Amino acid sequence: MRVTAKAGVGIVAAGLVLTGCAAGSTGGSDGGSENVTISYTNFISNGGNEENLQTIVDAFEEENAGITVEVTTLPYADYATALQTDVAAGTVSDVFDIEYGGFAEYQANGVLAELDVEDPSVYRQSVLEAYQADGAQYALPSSFSTVVLFYNKDLFDAAGLDYPSADWTWSEELAAAEALTDQDAGVWGDHQPVSFFEFYKVLAQNGGQFLNDDGTAVAFNTPEGIEAAEWLVEKSGTVMPTIEQGQGTPDFDTELFTSGNLAMLHTGIWMFGAFADVPFGWDIAVEPGNTQQASALFSNGVAVSADSENQEAAQAFAEFLTSSDVMVQIRLDAGWELPAISDEAELESYLTRGDPENRQAVFDSLDEVALQPVVGEGQQEMQDIMSEELVEAQAGRKSVEDALASAEERINAVIGG
Repeated sequence: MRVTAKAGVGIVAAGLVLTGCAAGSTGGSDGGSENVTISYTNFISNGGNEENLQTIVDAFEEENAGITVEVTTLPYADYATALQTDVAAGTVSDVFDIEYGGFAEYQANGVLAELDVEDPSVYRQSVLEAYQADGAQYALPSSFSTVVLFYNKDLFDAAGLDYPSADWTWSEELAAAEALTDQDAGVWGDHQPVSFFEFYKVLAQNGGQFLNDDGTAVAFNTPEGIEAAEWLVEKSGTVMPTIEQGQGTPDFDTELFTSGNLAMLHTGIWMFGAFADVPFGWDIAVEPGNTQQASALFSNGVAVSADSENQEAAQAFAEFLTSSDVMVQIRLDAGWELPAISDEAELESYLTRGDPENRQAVFDSLDEVALQPVVGEGQQEMQDIMSEELVEAQAGRKSVEDALASAEERINAVIGG
C-alpha cells in the first residue's frame, strides 16, 4: 500500500477552539460506574439507514452490558455546522462522525482523542492511515468509496478493442479514447471532470503532489503538475465534449454514459446503482496512471471526543461501529456504503452482486490512493480557485502554465504560503 498525495494542515478555524468544557456525556467516568451512557451524533444513517444503525447499536449494547448509546442523527447538509457549534460550546458528543476532508482541522485543534486500537489489522491500512497524524490514530474509518474507470463494453466490442486492464497507463487510455470517439455520431471516448478533485489525483498519478510536505504552500506548479493539467484539459474537444457542448454541467457525464454515447468515464463507485439498468454491458477498472496509479479515496470516519468522560466506552463503540461482523453484514445487506475492513472473505458477497463484474477493482484501487489535500478554513476557497483556473485553461482563455501560476499565487495567499 502506498499513499501518494500529501495532506497538509494549515489555518485553523477560530470557531473550533475548544472551551475546555466536558463533552456531552451523561454517564460517569470509565471504571467509576457500572452503567455508562455515551452519546453518538451521526449523519451516515440519515436518509434511510436509521434502522440499520439502530440494529448495530442494539448489538453493541447486548455485547457490552452496562453501556447505553444515545444516538442523534442529523442531515448531512446541517451536520458540519452543528458539529462546529457543539465543539465551540464544549457539548460535542462522546462519539461523532467525521469526514476525511475535515479530519486535519479537528485533529489540529485537539478535538479528537488519540485512540489505542485493539487490532489495527482489521482495517484497510490505506483508509486507516488517512485518520492518523504523527503516527497516532485519531479516528476510525467507517466507510470508503473510490473513483474508478467505468467503460462501455459494447462500444469496445464494436471497435474491436481490448477492455481497460489493470496495467493501463494514460497513453493506453488516450489511444482507446481516440479510437472510440466519433463526434459526428455523438460518441465520445472519455470523460473526466476538469476540477480540483480530479487534478490532485492525476497529479499524484504523475508523481507530483499538491501541497508541500508541511502543508504551508502549494507544490503543483511543476513539470509534473503542468503535464497532469494538460492531461485533463486537452481531452476537451478531442475525446471529450467541450464546455460549450455541455461538459461540466450537472449530471452531463452520467447522462452521456447511460445514453450509450460515452466509452469511458472517471467517477465514483457510488454510481453503481445509477448504471444498474443501462441497456448495454459495462464494467470498471482501476484508473490508469502515468508514472504510477493513484485512486481518489473518499471516506467517512468515527472519532471520540478528547473531552469525553467515558473514553474507554466511547472507543469500544467506535471500534464496534467500524469493524464488527454485525456492522459488516448490515452494510452489505443494505448496500449502505462499504466498510473499510481488511478481511476480503467477509466482503466476498459484495464481489458477486452483479454489475460491475470486476468489483475486485474497488479493493484493488485502495492499493495506491491519493488523499484529498486539506488546509483548514481556506479549504473551499482553495478548491474553487483550482477548479476556476483549470476551466480557464480548458476554455482556452489561459495557457496551462499561466493557469497553474495564477492558482499557485492565489491559493498561497489564502493558505498563508
